[in-house]
Amino acid sequence: MSLPTTSFFDSHAARVEWARSRYFDEGQPPTGVISEAVFESWSRCLRLRQRPGDRAAFEPVTTSRAQLALQKNRPLLHAWLDELPRLEAVLGKTSCAAMLTDATGVLVASCCSGRAHEDLMPIATRIGVNLSEEAVGTTAPGVVARTGKATTVLGAEHFFHSVRNMHCAAAPIRDIHGRVAGVLDVSSERIPFAFDAAAIVSLYAGAIENRLLVAQSLDHLVLRFQVTDDLLDSALVGLVGVDVNGQIAWHNGVARSVLGLRVHGDEVPAPDVESALGVTLADLVSLPSVGASTLALPNGLLVWARAEMRSPDGRRHFVASSPQRAGSARPPEPELDAMQLAPSPPAETRVAKDSTILDMVSASPRAFDSNPLSGGTLRSSDRELIERTLGEHAGNVSAAAKALGVSRGLIYRRLRRLANDES
Repeated sequence: MSLPTTSFFDSHAARVEWARSRYFDEGQPPTGVISEAVFESWSRCLRLRQRPGDRAAFEPVTTSRAQLALQKNRPLLHAWLDELPRLEAVLGKTSCAAMLTDATGVLVASCCSGRAHEDLMPIATRIGVNLSEEAVGTTAPGVVARTGKATTVLGAEHFFHSVRNMHCAAAPIRDIHGRVAGVLDVSSERIPFAFDAAAIVSLYAGAIENRLLVAQSLDHLVLRFQVTDDLLDSALVGLVGVDVNGQIAWHNGVARSVLGLRVHGDEVPAPDVESALGVTLADLVSLPSVGASTLALPNGLLVWARAEMRSPDGRRHFVASSPQRAGSARPPEPELDAMQLAPSPPAETRVAKDSTILDMVSASPRAFDSNPLSGGTLRSSDRELIERTLGEHAGNVSAAAKALGVSRGLIYRRLRRLANDES
C-alpha cells in the first residue's frame, strides 16, 4: 500500500485515518503506516468479531475477580506505591494519567486522572476495569498484556472509534520468573503527548520492576551494577539475582542489555555466574553492600557493583534456596549441615591455592582419621567431614569438592570461618 502524495496526508493522524479506511473497508494491510504490534492487534480484534464502530465498554470485572487481582498482586502494588510519589510529581503538570494493570489487563491502581477535559479516563481508571484486548480492543495496556512488549497506541490507532481520542504508551513489568506481572500505562485523552511517552513509561515500569524483583528475592544475592556508581540507586541500574547454586535466577532489562542475556524460561536456561559475569560466586559475595567496587565483565566493560544478600532475616548470608527450577543447568548444592553459609573473605585475602588449605588443616589440633563422623556439634561434624575428605584427596580442594558434591568456594568459606572461630 502506497500513500498518496497530497498534503492531506502530511500528519500522522491523517495517514492513520486513511490506513484505517483502507484496511477495515477494503482489506488492504496498513504496511508502513501502522506498527506491526498495532496491526496484529487489529487483526486479533477482527477475529474476535469486534467491529470498529462498536462502542468500547470500559466495564469492571466481577467483584470477586477484582478483589482476587488486588490480593494476588500485593507485591506489585507495594512496588507501585513506593514509586508513586515520583510518578505523580512527573505527570502532575501534564495531561497524562498513569494506570497499573495486572498481567491479564485488570486495572489495580491509577493516578493523576479526573481532569476537566477527560471523558473516558474517569471511567477507564476505576479499580477492576478490564483493559484487556478482548474487552476494549487495541489499547497500549491491552496489547502489552497480550504480547509482553512495550507498545504505543496513538489516537485512531485504537481499534474502536470511540477510543480514538486516547493516546497511550505502556510497558511490561516482569517478576523474578521472567513472567509479565503487570503493565504500566501512561495515557492522555484528547491532548497528544508533548514528550516521549514511551521512554517515560519504560523508565518508570523499570523502576517498579526493580522494586518488585528485589522484594521477591528472599533467598538471593542481589547484584547492582552500572558503568558509573551514580546510577546504582536509580531506575537505570542493572540488577541480577543469584541463587545459592551460583545460577542467575533473574535479571532486569538493564542487566539483559549490558550482559547480552535473554529472559530465561523453558527454552532459555538460567546462565551461571561465571559464564555471564566472569567471576565466581565467592567473588560476588565479597563485594561491598554499601558503596561500590569495580567489576570487569566478560564483554570488556568495567562496571561499578555492589551486592546485598536478601534473606528472610535480613542478614548477609546464603540460606538454602528453593527447589531447583526446570531447565536449570546445575543441580542444587547439598548443605554440609544446617548452618547457614557465611560470606567469603574479600578477594585479596581469599585462599588461592590448595596447598594453603592443606597447611591450614594440617596445623589443626584435630588429626585426620578414617572413622566415620564422631558425635558432637554440627560445627565439629562439619569440620571433620571437610578435613577427612581433604585428607583422602591429599589436600586437593577441587577433588574434595567434587567428592562432596559442593563447590570449591563453599569449602573455602567454611574453613575460613572455622579458622576465624578458633582465633
